[in-house]
Amino acid sequence: MISDRVKSNLKQSLSESILPKIGLVLFIVIIFMALFAPVLATHDPTSTGYFDPESGSAYPPLGHSYDTEIAVDGEFTAVTVEANSTHLLGTNTVGQDVYSRLLYGARVSVIVGISATLLAMLIGVPIGLLAGYYGGRVDDGLMRVADTMLAFPALVLALALIGVFGERPIEIPDPIVMAGFADGMPETIPIPGTVTIVGALVIWVWFARVARGEAMSLRNAEYVKAAKSFGTSNTRILLKHVLPNSMTPIIVLATIQVAVIILLEASLAYLGFSGTTLSWGYEIERGQDYLRRRPWVSIFPGIGIMLAVISVNLLGDWFRDALDPNIDQSKRGA
Repeated sequence: MISDRVKSNLKQSLSESILPKIGLVLFIVIIFMALFAPVLATHDPTSTGYFDPESGSAYPPLGHSYDTEIAVDGEFTAVTVEANSTHLLGTNTVGQDVYSRLLYGARVSVIVGISATLLAMLIGVPIGLLAGYYGGRVDDGLMRVADTMLAFPALVLALALIGVFGERPIEIPDPIVMAGFADGMPETIPIPGTVTIVGALVIWVWFARVARGEAMSLRNAEYVKAAKSFGTSNTRILLKHVLPNSMTPIIVLATIQVAVIILLEASLAYLGFSGTTLSWGYEIERGQDYLRRRPWVSIFPGIGIMLAVISVNLLGDWFRDALDPNIDQSKRGA
């Protein structure tokens, strides 16, 4: 349960600064897009061939047009491609609806970001708590593994792990489509399973280091010593006393790592290692060769990544200000 003090701090920080409000609104919008993508989408994101019938070119976003040339009787004739009201953000180079793919890309980013972070917490937090609480050889052994992981750049390590595990997308039935609320949409949600696991393996070490530091500072606390004096087992002390009192920095770190995973997934998708084409990073790669004539293909998914990362980081700052007792109350929301 969230304590009254934490609730009060969250409300105070939210009321005193506009940045947490912006982050919260952006995050809610992105979550809403991800959850209800089949309902909000105007076209099947995997369907191709939505081109201007006269020129055979991609549609621009509403309110925009561009000039191109078509061959007529062996001669090139200039034509203007106008926007189509059924394609709000235009179409990409293979005639897929950009708006619909933006919604489905949000699904992949949110699911991978949150799932990989939770998995990393499940791996890293117990390791860090054990290392910090017991110290000695246990600490040395576990932390040397963590140090080895830190020796590799995240993207390089991710590419190496994908090379080992291979691309293994997971198809999850879409409950909204299965319930009949969105006809004509994909019946499954493609989740890059390998990327999710790889993301967790890349960032678990940060949770381990934070949990270790907290456990080291708490193992000599008076209430821990009192529990030991009553014969309480180490396992119970870790679960009942050390873990709950270590959660503040872990929660703050988790919000930051969600943003890291979103960027990592987009980077891997851009390089072609995501395992699914319904990704913001994949859309950026697809449109990079057409930035001068069709910039919207890459710009809109790029904006999506930027807003997702900003929203998560703003939420992380909000949680830090509200949960960290060492921050001066007068500086909260500054």
